[in-house]
Amino acid sequence: MNRRRRLVIGLVLGVALVASVGLAQRRFGEPTRWATPNDYDGAFMFCRIAFRGNVYGDGGRWDVDYPRADINLSFRFSELTKTLVSHDPNGDIRHVVVTLTDPLLYRCPFIMMTEVGNLFFDPAEAAALKDYLLKGGFLWADDFWGTRAWEVWAGEIGKALPPSQFPIVDLPLDHELFHTLYDVRRMPQVPGIGYWLRSGGGTSERGFDSAEPHARAIVDDHGRIMVLMTHNTDFGDGFERETDNHEYFLTFAPEGYAFGVNALVYGMTH
Repeated sequence: MNRRRRLVIGLVLGVALVASVGLAQRRFGEPTRWATPNDYDGAFMFCRIAFRGNVYGDGGRWDVDYPRADINLSFRFSELTKTLVSHDPNGDIRHVVVTLTDPLLYRCPFIMMTEVGNLFFDPAEAAALKDYLLKGGFLWADDFWGTRAWEVWAGEIGKALPPSQFPIVDLPLDHELFHTLYDVRRMPQVPGIGYWLRSGGGTSERGFDSAEPHARAIVDDHGRIMVLMTHNTDFGDGFERETDNHEYFLTFAPEGYAFGVNALVYGMTH
């Protein structure tokens, strides 16, 4: 049985478990779980970055897909690998929100930002992000669509990592990240579930301006990815909405989680 088939079977079986125990159900009105020193116990923990909006941006807030995407990806990571994932005293998967200028950022070897076409970095945030990344941190930026969102993001990340020194590159499909654990043979375009339902199965949320999904990166002097950028695709909604619609799950979860788990394994081992 090949790895893709094992992943599909594992996810189909696992979704019933998640639905039955309620691990991934949104708790409406749940307060933001800001990071505290007591949260860090040495196990993997999903760290989401909170940021301010950009008046020239194109996208939503930092908390789009929060907290279900954080919980579900962590749960699948624990299910599909041998990684120990942090749990709180109640047995719930632990996940936190942190700002770039919080010293606790350095306790997070992996951080994620969503809707990055609508973010703004001030000088202190840009400096903190650069320091974090050059010390070995890993950032995954996801869920931004079209030309305008890309230009905003490129300008803001350029404050931290100037493109003259840290150019953005496209990741070829033979890059190690696509094959770290699972063989991902194409770059998936995962639409938000709302767009997918309204459009009758469409995947490009900005039409012709977002027709092609991209995996791009900024690498260090040794060629290791510091910043992973998934443009014209929304892995976060695929993680968040896995229990909302069975067809959406079957269509996007196998490739989405294969890529997501690969990204986590790569980020935690390089």
